[in-house]
Amino acid sequence: MEVEEIAADAAPDLRVCTEPMVLRGLATDWPAVQADDPATYLARFDHGSAIGIAIAPPAEKGRLAYTPGLTELNFTRETGSLASLFERLRAVRDDPQPPAIAAQAVIVDEALPGFSAENRLGLVPADVAPRIWIGNRVRVATHHDMSSNIAVVMAGRRRFTLFPPEQVANLYIGPFEFTPAGTPVSLLDPDEPDLDRFPRAAEALANARVVTLAPGDALFIPHMWWHHVHSLDPLSILVNYWWNEAPPPQPGLAPIDAMIHALLTFSGLPENQRAAWRAMFDEVVFGPPVDHIPAGRRGIRGDLSEASKERLRRQIAQMMAR
Repeated sequence: MEVEEIAADAAPDLRVCTEPMVLRGLATDWPAVQADDPATYLARFDHGSAIGIAIAPPAEKGRLAYTPGLTELNFTRETGSLASLFERLRAVRDDPQPPAIAAQAVIVDEALPGFSAENRLGLVPADVAPRIWIGNRVRVATHHDMSSNIAVVMAGRRRFTLFPPEQVANLYIGPFEFTPAGTPVSLLDPDEPDLDRFPRAAEALANARVVTLAPGDALFIPHMWWHHVHSLDPLSILVNYWWNEAPPPQPGLAPIDAMIHALLTFSGLPENQRAAWRAMFDEVVFGPPVDHIPAGRRGIRGDLSEASKERLRRQIAQMMAR
């Protein structure tokens, strides 16, 4: 399946969008996109800040993920400057089987102050801090972000393979506690799918949406959509913006925190009890508004005051300390 494409001058309000979309040419007027040499352009803003750099051996074919058995990551992490990163990339530019080299999610305003002022994106909230991703032919394992995301290609081409959130059961998600970059990833390689090992992945691949972006193009990835990213050229640079339209969680816990708590609570229950609680969650947590209860009597199912939120935080802390 293909991703819907929208003209850059007809971009909708992304705060209400729930499907991915391509915005062709959205950033073609950025000086960063028009620059003849992206490294020279970025050097104007570089103050020598230390950045993290991931490096995987050539045998990994650019994929940043796990070793067999999931006991280790298949890449190492180093610290260096932006200038040293570009030196590494230039040194292997013509290598047919280079190591994977990548700086990921670098906060632009810290590492490249002044870049944002010259390269603006009006579609995102003004307080959203951009991040920059620089590397060669890197393949980032399928993962999701717990925020909405718009990714803008500055240099090189990138191919995105996207999966709807409801395909999670077919993506064979790896460990939560040990991840390549902080969020759980799929063990499936969409470029070389092993359907003998991951048979349900055939359904995920049948529902995948694939798009290749060129410099100046942008992709909107909605909250929790899974995506695999393949950089296709010896130098690939992307700038992305993460934000969350949802209000802060009422008791101060993120949804992932509640899910982990639920795992600890329900994993050992008999199946009949799990089924009963599943129905309860569908009704109480994910069900319709509780219009049958007067507004002032809805308790934790209604709108909470700041005092009520604080009281709940204390109660949760006491429960967790038992």
